[in-house]
Order: sequence, then structure tokens, then C-alpha cells
Amino acid sequence: MEELKYHYKYPHPAVTTDCVIFGFDGVGLKVLLIERGIEPFRGRWAFPGGFLKMDESAEEGAQRELFEETGLKTNCVWQFGTFSNPNRDPRERVITIAYYALVRISEVHGGDDAAQAQWFDINDVPALAFDHDLILRTALQALRKQIHFEPIGFELLEQHFTMTQLQHLYEAVLDVKFDRRNFANKMLRLGLLTQYDEAKQLPNGKEAFLYSFNPNKYKELKQKGFRLEF
Repeated sequence: MEELKYHYKYPHPAVTTDCVIFGFDGVGLKVLLIERGIEPFRGRWAFPGGFLKMDESAEEGAQRELFEETGLKTNCVWQFGTFSNPNRDPRERVITIAYYALVRISEVHGGDDAAQAQWFDINDVPALAFDHDLILRTALQALRKQIHFEPIGFELLEQHFTMTQLQHLYEAVLDVKFDRRNFANKMLRLGLLTQYDEAKQLPNGKEAFLYSFNPNKYKELKQKGFRLEF
């Protein structure tokens, strides 16, 4: 690399990115982990991530590492924190920039430094490498805060979904239980949903109306300072 004209002659920390990827299987919230194939913490589970290259932004690095280690691509990630404890990485002084994303669950596979990639139920996550337990808790806090201001949960559902599926999603993200009638009334009152005449046949023989997200109504509500309260 060509020597820079202006530079400081003192130790520089390394920078990494980590991705907390949430998914939804129709019942519970999932998180994507990779099994580390190299030291340190070889064989332990962690978030997809790695060292930032000199010619890329942190967001670009996060998306690149996510694809290299899991085969998963996402167009949108949210930065939610920077983790800089001097002892967080035994290799050297490493600062990590953390992102989270919500995706529909798809097949993943380990690659690059990852021995394998796997979806875990949010309530069944093993002890994680580095400080990734702290990163997960912080990501969940950020997700639960943001879901009150933006309908980010709709990204985890199919284009057409039932009210029950939407309720299960919000319950999984917020770790609460809602009254079925009150939840439906709240969502319908906001006008965020478009209801279709077609219905979905349920396993018990009953039918349920199908809905989709109304982005125009959301933009209107956001301009008014929208906050979703339950």
C-alpha cells in the first residue's frame, strides 16, 4: 500500500462489523448464527462478521461478511451500536460496528471463516463468542424500540398474511401476549393494513382474511409523528 502523506504514528485499533439477523418462522423469532471455524473461539457460535477492508464502508463490510459467511444477502441493515471494550477480542484491540436486519428465513450455509450457519430460536441461543451476548441483548432492545415507530415487522411476513400471523410476529418480537380482538382492532383502526376479499383456509377448517401492508398510509402517519402503542 502506498504510504499516506498524512498519518499519525500511534497504535491504531482494528475495526470489524457484526450482523444480527432476525427471522420469523410464523411462530417465534429466530436469529442467525455461524459456528466459528478458526481461533479464537473455534467451535463457538457467533454473529456473521469480520474485519473491515480499507476500501469499503462499515455497512458494505457488514453486508459482504454476511454473504461470505452465510450466503445470505439483504439490502437493508440498521446500525445500532459500537462495541469497544479493550478486552473484547483476545487477538488485538478491535472495535466492532454492529448492525441488525430483519429477513424472511431462508436456507443458509457456512462459508469463509464459518464452519456452518444456522437459525436459532431467540430463547434457545447458546453462549456466544466474544461479547456477542451483549450485542444480542442490545440488538433486541433496538428492535423492540424501532418496531413502535416503523412497521419493520412486515418484512418478516409474506406479502399477504393473516391477522393471527401478524399478531404472532409482534408477540415474538416484543415477548408479550396480546388479546386477539384488541390487537386486531388496533391494527385495523390505524389503517396500516389492506384487507382482501380472498380468505385463507386454516387447518381447523375455518377461514381467515388476508391482509397486506399499506405503505402510503404509513408515510402519512409517520409525518404526523406515528408511534404504535399497545
